[in-house]
Amino acid sequence: MKSHQNLEGCLECMKEKETYEIATCQDLSRIPLLKVCCVMFTLMAALCRSVGFCAAHLHTTSRSSAKQHYKMLVLGGGSGGIAMSARMKRMLGAENVAVVEPSEMHYYQPLWTLVGAGAKTVASSGRPTSSIIPSGVRLVKSKVEEINPDTNTVRTDDGTEMSYDYLIVALGLQLHFEKIKGLPEGFEHPKIGSNYSVETVDKTWAALQAFKEGNAVFSFPNTPVKCAGAPQKIMYLSDAFLRKTGKRAKANIIYNTSLPVIFGVKKYADSLWDIVKQRDIKVNLRQNLIEVRADKQEAVFENLDKPGEITVFQYDMLHVTPPMGPNSVIKGSLLADEAGWLDVDKENLQHKRYPNVFGIGDCTNLPTSKTAAAVAAQSAVLNRTIKKILKNEKPDKKYDGYTSCPLVTSYNTVVLAEFDYNGQPLETFPINQAKERRLMYHMKADVMPHLYWHGLLRGLWGGPEPFRKLLHLGMK
Repeated sequence: MKSHQNLEGCLECMKEKETYEIATCQDLSRIPLLKVCCVMFTLMAALCRSVGFCAAHLHTTSRSSAKQHYKMLVLGGGSGGIAMSARMKRMLGAENVAVVEPSEMHYYQPLWTLVGAGAKTVASSGRPTSSIIPSGVRLVKSKVEEINPDTNTVRTDDGTEMSYDYLIVALGLQLHFEKIKGLPEGFEHPKIGSNYSVETVDKTWAALQAFKEGNAVFSFPNTPVKCAGAPQKIMYLSDAFLRKTGKRAKANIIYNTSLPVIFGVKKYADSLWDIVKQRDIKVNLRQNLIEVRADKQEAVFENLDKPGEITVFQYDMLHVTPPMGPNSVIKGSLLADEAGWLDVDKENLQHKRYPNVFGIGDCTNLPTSKTAAAVAAQSAVLNRTIKKILKNEKPDKKYDGYTSCPLVTSYNTVVLAEFDYNGQPLETFPINQAKERRLMYHMKADVMPHLYWHGLLRGLWGGPEPFRKLLHLGMK
């Protein structure tokens, strides 16, 4: 093994091995901690620049394909599906991998928090799906209609049936605006938006710009959600925008959440309570949005602790976080648990009843927050699990539930929450991440998108665990 005296040497080592999981380079442990901290972002930037892009892709609709059997079939072209297709290409060869995804565009959805506040554009968050499929991997532009794990087959919406040796399910979750009375038709009216859909995120920004005075109301539903911090991120950004434009004195900012807490991890919850008090933001716990009367600008909430008790809020701006639920295809299959989520082992991501089926991301029943950061960590574990299964060996790498939520608290500050299955902080940096920091905003707005497009989607970023171990001297 080569010996390296600096990070540049280690980076070259990783490039030669075609991996950025930096634990592969043992010499990193000999580099002084201070220098590591100073150049960590340089290393991330180098990661993004060092991977070449090949535009040659093989695309087909399912009926036009002569090959209907795949060694590895990936369902879903979101972050988990694309990341795993890239990893499977390297493991099995591109000709043995196919991805089923009907969408023409792929979006980096974490950016929509900033889109809804006018800091980024929808266009900057999306790229054609065809451009992010690993070269040589077949893209089947159809919608999954049925999964039959007993026969190892998948049927698409045009009636085509495909078979597989191994299956990775990455179908995400479903938004249910329709479960709120008055939606989605209410979005045809002004002053209401949602950062959770490409069709409604610009409406959030329009509502914020049009705000003059009155109540700005933000909701959190009584269901699992993806990126559970997003409903209050837009609240903090709205507060900052109204202060910047001189409208804050005439605004009542109200956060109505179905949860009994402002955030699920106490360390970060304590910081957020301090922030809402400092900024005069009203937080109402256990309040669930059940109806929107957009023509009257009224939002109706139920008190989850007192059934039958409702409160009507007049609003001049309303941000809706919709109820969410499991993918209907999974829910109607033998792969689902009792609640409809993909039933996988929480440590190795292998299905509990079908050993040739695996899952990743929002569609699973993993008891952790559904975020892109969680997908990154899961992708490294799942890659290792599949590698072991293919060798008829027992999976040996365990997912600890790592997830991350960059809680944007203004146009230049972020509280970077990172934690595990047990709700215990699992922080990358050797500083108190519960504090608002400008550096973390830079990571959220500028570094993480590059890491997503050029690292995660190319199967080269498996989360910050190696950095965390390095920066904490291997003690955490």
